[in-house]
Amino acid sequence: MLSLRFGRIIIVTLHARQRMQERCISDALLLELIETGEERYKDERRLWIAKSIPGRTDNLICAAVALENALIVKTVMHHFTWEP
Repeated sequence: MLSLRFGRIIIVTLHARQRMQERCISDALLLELIETGEERYKDERRLWIAKSIPGRTDNLICAAVALENALIVKTVMHHFTWEP
């Protein structure tokens, strides 16, 4: 996959793949989340991207990612809430 938003190839870790499967999050949904979700940075290279998906009852969906040479998806969460 490629993120046009971040200009990087997307690498999904095994851990993130397992969580995607458990939470019924497809590659297409992950890409939509990455391209259109709200982002919050922890620092210059680590961030969360979250989005409410119509029709899902487990919102927010969130990906924890690292910006390196690629955009690395470390995990994918649901029932996510933003910290104040």
